[in-house]
Amino acid sequence: MPYRSDDPVLDATDLHKTFTTGRIGMGRRRVSAVDGVSLRLRAGESLGIVGESGCGKSTLARMLVGLERPDSGTIRVHGRDITRARGRDRRLLRRQVQMVFQDPYTSLDPRMTVGELVAEPLAVHRMCGGTAGRRDRVAELLTLVGLAPELMNRYPHQFSGGQRQRIGIARALALEPEVLVCDEPVSALDVSVQAQVVNLLSDLRRRMAIALVFIAHDLSVVRHVSDRTAVMYLGRLAELGDTPTVHDRPAHPYTQALISASPVVDRSARGRMAGRIVLAGDPPSPSDPPSGCRFHTRCRLARDRCSAEQPPLRPFPDTDRAVACHFAEEAADVLAPVRRG
Repeated sequence: MPYRSDDPVLDATDLHKTFTTGRIGMGRRRVSAVDGVSLRLRAGESLGIVGESGCGKSTLARMLVGLERPDSGTIRVHGRDITRARGRDRRLLRRQVQMVFQDPYTSLDPRMTVGELVAEPLAVHRMCGGTAGRRDRVAELLTLVGLAPELMNRYPHQFSGGQRQRIGIARALALEPEVLVCDEPVSALDVSVQAQVVNLLSDLRRRMAIALVFIAHDLSVVRHVSDRTAVMYLGRLAELGDTPTVHDRPAHPYTQALISASPVVDRSARGRMAGRIVLAGDPPSPSDPPSGCRFHTRCRLARDRCSAEQPPLRPFPDTDRAVACHFAEEAADVLAPVRRG
């Protein structure tokens, strides 16, 4: 079947990933990091992924770029299944799906100059001819991310955190990918620099029509950069939909609590989410997740059905989103007393 321009550039279906922890003979445990996650991304679209630490966001990102292989499920790029790709298909994945890592310093080899770091993927994939052609391409990429080409002979330790992240972005763009997966790309940066990097990524997405997967803890950052938002809890999707709807009218009790906990200077600026929802207890261990809905142990609306039956990710009425909650409609109504405006 030929690929159509309106088809997703990246299509992940029912991904599962489990890790085994502990030593042999000393009570090894299986940890479910990602459990049945499906995502679709079209050319030029931006998808934000949010959730607490340990919910599986980074594991999902590593599967999307081929650094981890899913236990089950499929990942397709332009309709081609590359889930367990090898050889030519794996090289195709490397070129079309690139990653920007969380820590810009540890992701850059300190023994290599900036020019060598950015040119390395070009040399591996035999692009831009010889040394002179690759050097010209490196200069172009550094200019694209707001750095002077004259800096290519310096080493990573000679740059600030924000500049190092720009170098990481330039290296990720070297192969002209169609999808850029950003795993908390601003969390290791000073607050004063975070906005610059976020604005750079947004500008590159518009100019180059790159699809963007943006993982972050900061909901305000995700709202700024993403067309759609996916909320993860303990390896599963709790809510998925267009960003304004998810942020302004959340339907899943976990999404509501997550947004209500987001710090703002003026609480009225949170729009209709002006109240604070405090969750009881700590997140369950991914090595021993609750039965049924994984959020039911902390949910204010939990009932017997929640512990017995896993809720599917289903369409929510009258909105362009899906919610994994048996009582999502009721949750949205219960939220009304703490809303303003």
